Amino acid sequence: MSQPMPPPPSSRPRSPVPALLGIAAIVAVIAAVFAWVGGWFGGGLTPQRMADTIEAGKPHPGFRRAHTKGVCVAGSFTPSAQAAQLSKARVFSQPSTPILGRLSIGGGDPHGADAQARVRSVALLLKTDDGQEWRTAMNSFPFFVVATPQGFQAQNLASAPDPATGKPDPARMAAFLKQYPEAQKFLDWAKSAPWSNSWGNTQFNGVNSFYFTNAQGQRHAVRWSMRPQAPFEPLSAQQRAISDADFLSEEFNTRLAKGPVAWDLVVTQAQDGDPIDDPSQPWPQDRRQVVAGTVTLVSSQPQETGPCRDLNYDPTVLPDGMAASADPILAARSAVYSVSFNRREREIGTGRAPEATGTKGEAK
Repeated sequence: MSQPMPPPPSSRPRSPVPALLGIAAIVAVIAAVFAWVGGWFGGGLTPQRMADTIEAGKPHPGFRRAHTKGVCVAGSFTPSAQAAQLSKARVFSQPSTPILGRLSIGGGDPHGADAQARVRSVALLLKTDDGQEWRTAMNSFPFFVVATPQGFQAQNLASAPDPATGKPDPARMAAFLKQYPEAQKFLDWAKSAPWSNSWGNTQFNGVNSFYFTNAQGQRHAVRWSMRPQAPFEPLSAQQRAISDADFLSEEFNTRLAKGPVAWDLVVTQAQDGDPIDDPSQPWPQDRRQVVAGTVTLVSSQPQETGPCRDLNYDPTVLPDGMAASADPILAARSAVYSVSFNRREREIGTGRAPEATGTKGEAK
């Protein structure tokens, strides 16, 4: 069995709904400011419209709109000796920082089968002893599908199943690729890259760029990733066909029963000319990389009752020493996350709590 997780901050049912909604409203205002600064409002595209498209007319009350199925996890971050040279953020100087996180799969179905989800994800909240927070969300793909929110909206529309066939319309997808040719690289990755057989041996990448400033005032554009200390093991098409719907959470609990699961947090520094504000473009492999520390997870818990359920892993919540880049996808993520958070908190507040899903009665 996995090690017990710290209890949620409050027992359910939760009564202070007005306070939650007040916090959500503040988050929404902040997210809107980020989106406005990012310059992606216009042409009728709003975070509400993007969230509607992600829902595809099939919202699941009380759940996240994207990466809907997942589990809460807990652990800690331990910085390396080199970390403080990168950024003055407290997380890189205090001996250890607790982590409240979430492992998930791509897609908007809380009942989705793990083996059919191409993308695996992790979200982390690190809160230092002086109260500062670092929230980050990473995915298993090495770069984003498109460079702009408009492109992402177009991709979601083009990949929506045709009611007549249950599959995306090839003509719409071809038109999308003609308008956003950078997406072909992502589709090639999705078709050719091997699938991992565990969250624990998956590399998670932060495809958006940020700025680190160290104590000497030196500022660098960076991206980060979590590289597993466990060796990669592929999951074949045959294995995917027979895997249990919840095999990722089941495998991770089995892995935790044997001991903590760890990743190296690797920070990559950009050089002049690298595409800072375009997450669809990877940086060259020869860029300087620094192991900034170790992310260690020690426990997991179903998200329905876990402390990650009501967290918004907004990647623009950053401590002193870190700053968001002008990447428009980053601003859009913040705004759409806020819309998702507001919607599900209202749904929970009106009594429409998430239903337990998955085999064996676990909430995912």
